[in-house]
Amino acid sequence: MTTAHPAPSPQPFLPPDPKAAAGSRIADFARWAARHRGVEGLQDPTDYQSLHHWSVTDLEGFWAAVWEYFDVDATTPYQRVLDEETMPGARWFTGATLNYAHHALRNLHPDAPAITALDETGAGYEITGRQLRTQVASVAATLRDLGVQPGDRVVGYLPNTPHAIIAFLAAASLGAVWSVCGQDYSPHAAADRFAQLEPTVLITADGYLFDGTSHDRRAASLQLADALPTLKAAILVDNVRLAWPQPRHAGLAVPWEDAATRTEYLGITPVPFDHPLWIVFSSGTTGLPKGIVHGHGGVLLEHLKILGLHCDLGAGDRLLWYTTTHWMMWNLVVSTLLTGAGTSTYDGSPAPRTRPDILWDLAARHKVTVFGTSPQYLLAMAKLGIEPAAHDLSAIRVIGCTGSALPASAYPWVRDHVRADVQLASTSGGTDVVSAFAGSAPTTPVWAGELSAPNLGVALAAYDTEGRPVLDEVGELVVTRPMPSMPLYFWNDPDESRYRDAYFTAYPGVWRHGDWITLTSHGSVIVHGRSDATLNRNGVRLGSADIHDTVERLPEITEALVVGVEEPDAGYWMPLFVVLADDVALDEALCERIRDTVRTGVSPRHVPDEIIAVPAIPHTRTGKKLEVPLKRLLQGAPAEQVLNPSAVDNPDLLPYFAHLGAQRRRTRRPHPAKDAS
Repeated sequence: MTTAHPAPSPQPFLPPDPKAAAGSRIADFARWAARHRGVEGLQDPTDYQSLHHWSVTDLEGFWAAVWEYFDVDATTPYQRVLDEETMPGARWFTGATLNYAHHALRNLHPDAPAITALDETGAGYEITGRQLRTQVASVAATLRDLGVQPGDRVVGYLPNTPHAIIAFLAAASLGAVWSVCGQDYSPHAAADRFAQLEPTVLITADGYLFDGTSHDRRAASLQLADALPTLKAAILVDNVRLAWPQPRHAGLAVPWEDAATRTEYLGITPVPFDHPLWIVFSSGTTGLPKGIVHGHGGVLLEHLKILGLHCDLGAGDRLLWYTTTHWMMWNLVVSTLLTGAGTSTYDGSPAPRTRPDILWDLAARHKVTVFGTSPQYLLAMAKLGIEPAAHDLSAIRVIGCTGSALPASAYPWVRDHVRADVQLASTSGGTDVVSAFAGSAPTTPVWAGELSAPNLGVALAAYDTEGRPVLDEVGELVVTRPMPSMPLYFWNDPDESRYRDAYFTAYPGVWRHGDWITLTSHGSVIVHGRSDATLNRNGVRLGSADIHDTVERLPEITEALVVGVEEPDAGYWMPLFVVLADDVALDEALCERIRDTVRTGVSPRHVPDEIIAVPAIPHTRTGKKLEVPLKRLLQGAPAEQVLNPSAVDNPDLLPYFAHLGAQRRRTRRPHPAKDAS
């Protein structure tokens, strides 16, 4: 089978700055490992590839070094770093007891901002390290009084405000298990997640801000509480200052002000290394969302590594990363505290109509050092003509970008409109490991359209169809050795059958993530899109992301989605759906321009069969395009079998695409791609 893929870049878009690289925490870690652990081959602390090689060939040595370098404070010491390496089933740091919440609070300066609360109006307030500890102690005492015990579940129906961080740390300090989702989920969708967990306490807000509107979620909160019969109580947050109705059952509703303003001592409960910390959920596009359980110790080490080493965060730094509470990036936002750096919450639209540059303005005002966003946001800024450099962004060292691969076209825009020397860190990972498989570091070059390198401790490979590792060729993203933050298990999966089916059936003992990637000979990683959404015309495979990135560079196109639909008589239909910019019509001239763009930017074989203008592209609630579900809809599968509407950001689009599929089947005729040979 022929595999199409873009040629690697001839030279880096931005080499690492020698002074910044030498002074980074990752270089200091390399020097420390060479000196204190006797690691050979690290004579040059800025040689990322040598450091990565050691991190994946000596897992026990590397992760023990992370433990020691960051001075993990265990109540009881570990007996062995890696007791069992099989996947699934690897057992890390056996015997150790510790607590994530202790580490999140211990390095904060008592009088410096720990959390900066921001919203789309530009308003904000700060919570110092001392104030955060005081509020966590108060909420923890409240939860304890409500009967919360280690292992009980505490759930949040909350926007991205400090309340969610405080509640999570309070629950974690008790050894309780946390889960949260945003209030743009309906009560039914939230209950699909939380009811599985049989929670003891619900923490919920009166509403949230988005694009100039306060959304009232009081009724939704009460509906959700009614759908969770195991609740002992609910804690009610006043976020947008709406009056809560009188509780139906006295004593079951606690105002946040009462829960968070007590004077209490914070007692931390030590738990085993693999004690559940939080449960994050899959998108739930088909059936009930899967609850993915992560442990205190695995998250602690993984997030110290990625935030402390890759993002170079430490005391005096501040992170602002746009996220919702149900996206795994929220979990990383919280973990900023582990490094002693300050973090930020943001309630609102990333680009409200009245102030589309608000995030850049906030980053300037609060001297943000790591700014995080998505490819869609950066592309939208370019198309809106926003000039971030009009703000003083001199404090920003890193712009992190995740959610999908950042197209090469965005790199010059960031250089020319943000800052020329900023490290543009495109990353790729997942909720599954609540971290990244590949990304960037102060010691790696930046390659336009590519991720700089596999992350430390990640034994990343690309497998061909025979399960053999390949270089400079498209293959399946696999991880061949365990990571501490791989899931402990799935919730309500006692025989681990769903867990094994999710990652380990294709290559036994090897994690298959479901993405197409290329590992390049210069050390970078190119992400081509989901492997289950592969386009395959006449035996040529290509990830859909390559077409999306190419087409979305056109100013007339806001967003694009291509799918490959196998048809009953062995036909193959490859439509390209496009969302048009304002005042743009899809005429033949634009269609031909799109075809030429794909022909020259990707390959002639991948010129679409049809180009169809649509009102919008449906996504999961974390922003991923619904390629496979739409493909099945177009093939005629009933919507209720294909998608859980509550998992879609705009479920009204589903009948629209189902109608397109039905119309295609009624009028179907061959549509050979132009210039396909």
